Amino acid sequence: GGAGEIGMNLNLYGCRGRWLMIDLGVTFGDDTMPGVDLVMPDIRFIEERRDRLVGLVLTHAHEDHLGAVPYLWPRLECPIYATPFTASVLRAKFKEVGLERAAPITEVPLSGRIELDPFTVELITLTHSIPEPNAVALHTPFGTVLHTGDWKLDPGPLIGDTTDEAALRALGEAGVLAMVCDSTNVLYDGESGSEATLRQSLIRLVAEAPNRVAIACFASNVARLETIAEVAAANGRRAALVGRSLWRMHQAARENGYLADIPDFLTENDLGRLGKRQVLIACTGSQGEPRAALSRIAAGKHPNAVLEAGDTVIFSSKVIPGNERPIFRLYNQLARRGVEVVTENDHFVHVSGHPARDELTRMYQWVRPRIAVPVHGEVRHLMAHAELARGCQVPETVVAENGAVVRLAPGPAGVTGKVPSGRLVLDGQAVVPLDGPVLRDRRRLLYNGAATATVVVDRDGAMLADPRVSLRGLLDGEAEAEMRDRVASAARKAVEGLSARRRRDDAELKEAVRLAVRRTIRAGLGKRPVTDVHLLRLSPGEAGG
Repeated sequence: GGAGEIGMNLNLYGCRGRWLMIDLGVTFGDDTMPGVDLVMPDIRFIEERRDRLVGLVLTHAHEDHLGAVPYLWPRLECPIYATPFTASVLRAKFKEVGLERAAPITEVPLSGRIELDPFTVELITLTHSIPEPNAVALHTPFGTVLHTGDWKLDPGPLIGDTTDEAALRALGEAGVLAMVCDSTNVLYDGESGSEATLRQSLIRLVAEAPNRVAIACFASNVARLETIAEVAAANGRRAALVGRSLWRMHQAARENGYLADIPDFLTENDLGRLGKRQVLIACTGSQGEPRAALSRIAAGKHPNAVLEAGDTVIFSSKVIPGNERPIFRLYNQLARRGVEVVTENDHFVHVSGHPARDELTRMYQWVRPRIAVPVHGEVRHLMAHAELARGCQVPETVVAENGAVVRLAPGPAGVTGKVPSGRLVLDGQAVVPLDGPVLRDRRRLLYNGAATATVVVDRDGAMLADPRVSLRGLLDGEAEAEMRDRVASAARKAVEGLSARRRRDDAELKEAVRLAVRRTIRAGLGKRPVTDVHLLRLSPGEAGG
């Protein structure tokens, strides 16, 4: 996961018959996945080898890096290693699924080391949009691999430490075999920008707002939460958190000493007692997620938070590729209410947590790897990153998508094979394959509707009643009644057209009716509905009763 896409990160490193997993994240469902909220990597390859999995190391606490752990860890039951803040977030997630006592989490201090034979794991502190992001240096008998995770270079991160440049330079001096590196912003020149500079921009923007202001951001962006609190204070407003995930992240931050020097956030229940110019709402839903707080507010379905004409919503986030439709739908919902929508296209309202080209260049200058393996990006990002690495005098580059087996050493680097790498989805409380029968049938139902035919025959297959037909999601009113009659007639003819032997065979009779139903609907409507046949075979006595 995470190679050829942005999100759902999972990397496996193999050495001398042992495996180490770095990150196990999620992405989110879209319109092609009805009923699905979370999408996870298919881990069957390592699940079959879990006796050789020495551990799972988490780089940081973003959903696309640890969100799948509570759902897939029971298939692995391996040790988990994380820094304190990430461990707090993960424990809360395990508690939600009843695994808080089962899953072993070992807290590793910032800049700590772990021995997981044949790997020596060294954490290197970086800067990102969440506390305690780490690069992972894997020291092996064949050389050192630096897995960067998500990062940026920010001289004023406001929360957490700045990037440990000295450790990265020392790693480069000692020699680095390969760097597996974040590609998200490789298409952007310059630098990603500083949270400190953004804070001043938001203070000025909110000062101009006449009424309520809502700022939509990622729940995990703890630095942005601190910024929102400071923006509110600078403008005589009170900041409230609206969204359960924001409160969960807030609690994890407080447990680890972050957000200690800001005023307490209000809850959504406090909003009703504030005047319009006193309100600053921090809310979830910057990517248009239908169940998030901002979507419910925009639809007028939130029990406590309200936005009206003259209010302002600031989207303090980027549009993640693939989320354009739900985000633009949300923009329009807000606009219909007379709410002013401010995005990064209108004002300086967001800085990314990922490195732009100048930052990537500096990282290559410090680390000087022999091999560059771009990850955390779509194919165009990976290819642009490889080109940038070659421009930084990296001798070898490997562009690989999910499932690729990449040899780093010994010998020349390259893709040497492929392993299964599909997708799993959280469907209610069950984890099922995205390409499995459950989701396949649901998509067919969504686009083609459903038809059910009930056929009643005796032991010899003679019809005892006219077939009954039910159609769903195909037609309305009189047109539906007419189609039901046509389908019922086709079902009867299909039964009567069978030989005596085939009418006595349940499977053959049902298949003949199913095909007749589908052919009739396809000819009349051009649809291929999900079709079920209910066969009732009655004895003469039962029929008479």
